[in-house]
Amino acid sequence: MSITAAGALLPDWEATADVVIVGTGVAGLTCALDLAGLRVLVVTKGAPDEANTSWAQGGVAVVRDEHDPGDSVAAHVRDTLVAGAGLCDPAAVSLILAEGPGAIGRLIARGAHFDAGPNGLLRTREGGHTANRVIHAGGDATGAEIERALLATVGSAGSSGLPAVLADHLALDVVLDGTGRARGLSVLAPDGRIGLIRATAVVLATGGAGHLYAATTNPGVATADGLAMALRAGASLADVEFMQFHPTVLWTGPGDLGHRALVTEVVRGEGAVLIDATGDRVMRGVHPLEDLAPRDIVSLAITRRLATAPGGVTDHVYLDATAIPAPVFRRRFPTVSAACLAAGIDPTRQPIPVAPAAHYHCGGVVTDLDGRTTVPGLLAIGEVARTGLHGANRLASNSLLEGLVMGERAAVAVRGDVAAETPRAAELVLMPPPGADPAGRIELQATMSSSAGIGRDLPGLLAAQSAVASLGDVSDGVGGATVTRASVEMANLVAAAGALLAAAELRTESVGCHVRTDQPVPAVAR
Repeated sequence: MSITAAGALLPDWEATADVVIVGTGVAGLTCALDLAGLRVLVVTKGAPDEANTSWAQGGVAVVRDEHDPGDSVAAHVRDTLVAGAGLCDPAAVSLILAEGPGAIGRLIARGAHFDAGPNGLLRTREGGHTANRVIHAGGDATGAEIERALLATVGSAGSSGLPAVLADHLALDVVLDGTGRARGLSVLAPDGRIGLIRATAVVLATGGAGHLYAATTNPGVATADGLAMALRAGASLADVEFMQFHPTVLWTGPGDLGHRALVTEVVRGEGAVLIDATGDRVMRGVHPLEDLAPRDIVSLAITRRLATAPGGVTDHVYLDATAIPAPVFRRRFPTVSAACLAAGIDPTRQPIPVAPAAHYHCGGVVTDLDGRTTVPGLLAIGEVARTGLHGANRLASNSLLEGLVMGERAAVAVRGDVAAETPRAAELVLMPPPGADPAGRIELQATMSSSAGIGRDLPGLLAAQSAVASLGDVSDGVGGATVTRASVEMANLVAAAGALLAAAELRTESVGCHVRTDQPVPAVAR
């Protein structure tokens, strides 16, 4: 890689594809498989299965033929709108949830196995749902099963025209032509060389941004790459202030940072309850659904309970699942059981220590209902996108469904765009790779956790903006310095943190998972 005097990037190698997709989660792989027959290259900075999808435990919320008496897609829509606190796009909610059953059927046809009984697929309930409509796989390993099925299909490609996966390559930036249209992707190879992939369409399916915070349920790859890439390409973002904190992450000590083991919400759906150090119920009287209230409400209730320090414990509460018979718990929640036992906790005999942690980013890159962004040729799907489904707070288990549906819809849009495109060698605008000093990453995460976590106020947000800005000017990249994954990820975290903090400053009312402690009474969402 070299940089010209004008600051342009000269890549070390080039490749071409019809479509380049960044990310190997449910959205990206679904889109890639639906584009069979085109030259599709899927880029991922880690191993192919190293995606947020693999870690999803609870399941997929969907109303199929087998459903609770009285349940319907319309009821699912109502629950989603309630959880989103007035900021969902009703058209997006209706469309995605209505197309969900068909998408699940096609996923099953691709080899995904969901837990079933004599009357069809088994269903459970999570927070915010008024019916049992969450289907699951492997007890609490739904995401892992979906990822397995999709990757198995990709892996059988051979010469069949199915997509190829380029693993261990970090996407740097969306490459634009002189008109501002997306024309490809710059990537960092494991050997440090920088390549250019020319393509007719670019699809961001990069997942979440949990590592903006000190503790998260997200795997290490979730460093807000897609948000930062979209910003640098000139795409619009919305609702980025809405970071959902999962209320029940396994607490193993105050020094345990980074990725934390999730204790799925379905444990509460099966009867577990939250208690404080004195044994008092945390959610009693807080919400009509008590322990199955929407996640923003439960996380906030835990935070407020800890602020009063009952029993002297200020950093965690407990999830009491001991009423669930031990054989049932172990069979239904093998992933949770293994994590607890590894930490020296027997969840069938003692309450599980839990605390909230950054989980799901409800906002992101603005798209239409085909995944198109405000930049021609650039699409975004999955958690990185803001379709309008989630509003101010995601309803549990709607995310995998969104990934499936939007992956399919984006594929239809891309196939049409590729067919309509007249092949030509576009003049590309090649910018230096982004970079910032990775030594500031812990400081950034600590700042975001303290000032932009559950509860924010104007002085804290302004101070955080100043602190984050001092951690690196991402606009100039790293010049001739060595480009590393750590320096690029740090640049992306700085850019995304700045966007989140600015949006949190502008939204002065408390709504959904954005709680302004200096404006504690929720206002009418706008």
